[in-house]
Amino acid sequence: MELGVAIIILCFSAVFAAFMLLVFGLIYAEFSNSEIPLGVAQPGKLRLIHGLLVGIAVLGRIFQNMGLCTQMGFTRWVSNTLLPTSKVPPQLLIKDLTFAEVPVRVYQPKAPSSGHRRGLLYFHGGGWMLGSIDTYDDLCRYIAKESATVVVSVGYRLSPEHRYPAQLDDCLAATSHFLEVAEADYGVDPRKVAVGGDSAGGNLSAALCHRFVENDLPLPCAQILIYPVLQMADFNLPSYQQNQYVPLLYRTRMGFYYLHYLNGDTSLLEDMLDGRHVPVELELKYRKWLGPDNLAPEFKTRGFTPRAVTAHDEEVYDIMKDALEPSVSPLLTSDTVLCKMPPTFILTCEFDVLRDDGILFKKRLEDLGVPVTWWHVQDGFHGIVSFFDKGWLTYPSGKLALDHIVSFVKTL
Repeated sequence: MELGVAIIILCFSAVFAAFMLLVFGLIYAEFSNSEIPLGVAQPGKLRLIHGLLVGIAVLGRIFQNMGLCTQMGFTRWVSNTLLPTSKVPPQLLIKDLTFAEVPVRVYQPKAPSSGHRRGLLYFHGGGWMLGSIDTYDDLCRYIAKESATVVVSVGYRLSPEHRYPAQLDDCLAATSHFLEVAEADYGVDPRKVAVGGDSAGGNLSAALCHRFVENDLPLPCAQILIYPVLQMADFNLPSYQQNQYVPLLYRTRMGFYYLHYLNGDTSLLEDMLDGRHVPVELELKYRKWLGPDNLAPEFKTRGFTPRAVTAHDEEVYDIMKDALEPSVSPLLTSDTVLCKMPPTFILTCEFDVLRDDGILFKKRLEDLGVPVTWWHVQDGFHGIVSFFDKGWLTYPSGKLALDHIVSFVKTL
């Protein structure tokens, strides 16, 4: 009997050891592809955060292969379940509601206001696949409390279950509903309602403003774009080359998110990264907006090799042509529409593949006379604002960046 128990324990230990070796092996393989350049804030802390995220993804992949759940489902569950819960600030009234059948969370300051309040529709990041109202709860609380603004966090549908334009449709529906009830239900002046978001949420904010202009609807009073994704035409900009292996967003991962948002055909990833989805005539047209000459010299000093214009693949273009529409790539919006954009706040990070998207969008807006407020986090990486208040994982430059966003909101 004792021998049998010993054998079972030995077998279990061997299986567990093999399992852990597999997990750590996969994490190490991912780590070996990462690169944290000199100048990144607190690099050791970033490696730890990256390791935790990679570990979650690896476990999700193993559980998916075992038939227990999907990798995406596990990642979402961990993100939402392991969040530390904090007490509702006494200054805020927080309610979970639905606006036009879209889940939202409303953060409403309790203190009386001498006049109408400001409003902000916030669209979370996460590559259109991850993120939720819960994962952005602390950030939205902070903005609402510190700026005395009614903040509406929008729980739009996610890919791969829902493809473009479901996410944008949800953001439009929630925003339109809030504009209708803002004054009567929340004491918010509809003329002082802004839209904003980070990463994919920044994309949705800019695309939403494009829709408002195209449909001749009253525009939000401002858009707040936090390291936004703004174009799917060129994945060889200087920031994509310099930061392609910098956590928390790799170049290939950005392409992966974009393809899942668009159509789910990840077999096109290499074609897209190499630019074979863009016809030569369009590539030459976009160069006036995306060309490296539009960037200041300091953004090319860490290395940049211009890519020669090459022939495209017509079949790839046919499958991916929606990627070049302004509602997917707001940076490719025509001048006649872009000049009507509202005042804009743009935040960029030096060590982020999306850095140049934001900087190029800033230049286009400024050239067309649109007021732009820009904050560049010199030691920042993609996602740093989310670590504005995470205990020992807090980044002071993330907190400073968020305070600049709050300051901008107060001016609306």
